Amino acid sequence: MSELAGWNHVYSGKVRDLYVPQGATGLDDTDAVLVVASDRVSAFDHVLEPGIPGKGELLTTLSLWWFDQLSDVPNHLIPDHVLDGERVVDRIPAAVSGRSMLVKPLDMFPIECVVRGYLTGSGWAEYRATQSVCGVPLPAGLGDGDRLPEPIYTPAWKAPLGQHDENISFERTVELVGADVAEELRRRSLEVYERGAAIAEKRGVIIADTKFEFGADRVSGEITLADEVLTSDSSRYWDAEAYATASTPAGRMASFDKQIVRDWLAANWDKTGTPPALPTEIVERTAARYRELLERLTGD
Repeated sequence: MSELAGWNHVYSGKVRDLYVPQGATGLDDTDAVLVVASDRVSAFDHVLEPGIPGKGELLTTLSLWWFDQLSDVPNHLIPDHVLDGERVVDRIPAAVSGRSMLVKPLDMFPIECVVRGYLTGSGWAEYRATQSVCGVPLPAGLGDGDRLPEPIYTPAWKAPLGQHDENISFERTVELVGADVAEELRRRSLEVYERGAAIAEKRGVIIADTKFEFGADRVSGEITLADEVLTSDSSRYWDAEAYATASTPAGRMASFDKQIVRDWLAANWDKTGTPPALPTEIVERTAARYRELLERLTGD
């Protein structure tokens, strides 16, 4: 966390730090929030050491690119420049330029809007036990990594910092936010996923699953896309060619996200006490995959 002139720090999550302009006391009395992405990396609900160099800038660049691709979907971004006479003034401090977004505060819904186009991860574990995921029944005979007949919406309850998010049914979502909002969150999540997946597929990349967050605009009440969108921290990305040709499940699901970190940690830590430090090779490989994904998607 950095001290930023003109801004007050109000919150830190596993990866991001939030600031409000000086004079504001918190998120409830400001019209602008500075979201700063750090190089921190988390897995299994722990922030790990060391971070991934350049990760904050890579994630921010990718998120902004996706917001641009989905510009007709209401989102929380606000202009990060203002005019002072004829002079253009950057509202984002130079110290965090490239890894920050300026956004409007929203009344956030306590729902992780998860969409799965492929069966893997916790969904695969649940499917093996119940042949369903979050109450959504699925066909028999699916394997780890298989494409689903159609994408499914499998929400989670956003737990307070330090606690585990909890997969919930759609009916539980209705209880938390009301039927109309629950239905709209599901509709918008599936729509954004399908649009994003189609864009990624043209670039040789599969979005296996992702999560979105939404909030209500404090003036209009409009449901608004927030946080990050379709980044390699919020999504599971696979190489389409490897998926089609690899002979092993691990090769088939070659990932562009922090799965390298998760796999190493799972093999080298029993999930008790403090996680071990990440080896230099794991840090470098993870950073390279983040960069490769950005290049593949954006062409830069």
